[in-house]
Amino acid sequence: MMSIPVRYLFNISVFVFLIFFYCGCNTAPEKRKEDQQEKSKAGQIYQWSEQEGNEFLKKMRDSYTTPAKWERHADQIRNHILKVTGLKPFPEKCPLKPVFGDIRKYEGYQVQNVAFESLLGVYVTGSVYQPLHDERMLPGVLSPHGHWPNREDYGRFRPDVQKRCAAMARMGSIVFTYDMVGYGQMAEIGWVHDHPGTMKLQIWNSIRALDFILMMGADPDRIACTGASGGGTQTFHLAAVDHRLYVSVPVVMVSNRHFGGCICELGMPIHEKGDFRTNNVEITACHAPKPLLLVSVGNDATETTPEVEYPNIRYIYSLFGKPEMVENVHLPDDDHGYDYNKRAAVYPFLAKHLELDLSKAMNPDGTLNEEGIVIEEIEKLYLFDEEHPLPAHAVRNNDGFVWE
Repeated sequence: MMSIPVRYLFNISVFVFLIFFYCGCNTAPEKRKEDQQEKSKAGQIYQWSEQEGNEFLKKMRDSYTTPAKWERHADQIRNHILKVTGLKPFPEKCPLKPVFGDIRKYEGYQVQNVAFESLLGVYVTGSVYQPLHDERMLPGVLSPHGHWPNREDYGRFRPDVQKRCAAMARMGSIVFTYDMVGYGQMAEIGWVHDHPGTMKLQIWNSIRALDFILMMGADPDRIACTGASGGGTQTFHLAAVDHRLYVSVPVVMVSNRHFGGCICELGMPIHEKGDFRTNNVEITACHAPKPLLLVSVGNDATETTPEVEYPNIRYIYSLFGKPEMVENVHLPDDDHGYDYNKRAAVYPFLAKHLELDLSKAMNPDGTLNEEGIVIEEIEKLYLFDEEHPLPAHAVRNNDGFVWE
């Protein structure tokens, strides 16, 4: 039997070790990434580590030290969002051609289901809430909804959405709440949410929703948008790309390192592409120096807002000499949502900046006045039915139209 010199055995051993080490190095990072994926208390995935997020904000903050420098950067963010979503240049705006349902009158407000064409044949479905017997030019409020999954308790049908829309109408505003792509009646028609083009269409639908509320007679100088979770994302997306919005109130969604968990928030590279990089703090700050309220809680990805997100956005507002125009209401013991405490935080801010009557929504002791608000059944909030059929030319799914 032939013997192998010791030096060869040593070299073979080293070679085998290096092979296993190399293979381990190739597979270990992916495994570590999965094992070490940070999540909020609500289970939301943090796309960036705490260190990465903080270092990015510090670096960017040092780069814009004047209003002009920030505005140049904000324009870069705005142009990047529109470019990667395919909305630069804007598609040609078709006539809205709204279709209205019957008016339902309640205590201090009315509700009317409506749909309009955001693109030819693409109907955005929703409901308009308005105060009774008010002939003045009223401010407008857009009310997008978030990603609650159960049909019996999701979208604009949720009691918290109906309550806030009715309360804001009582306060003296025209309120439009509309279905996300693939939610509500858009889902019944045949649209799905999990589609590569959802982010693009959803931003466009919000832009056209602003067109619609202006068509309804809302004061062009007093237009607000507020929503929670995915509705918060829609709020700051719209505020970033459409200068017509005056007040932005994204609820429980502005995070330094969580960018969402849905295709409508992550499906297109609005945060990172090539040499470009941003996060939702900067996207939200594109609204500066107009009124902005951040509502945050201790039990989701907005847990660090008082120490991280809010001070950084306030710094940008201070460049314009208007730090008071951005506020933060932090609810450390609250969970993700747009429930009682969030509504109690939002109404005074909207009343202050939209010139609304806060007494119609809150009592003198700070409690909410929601007596008489009717929570309607889902089917009652549908526009299209036997009496109001879907127009024959309507697009019934995500792939049934071509962007012009």
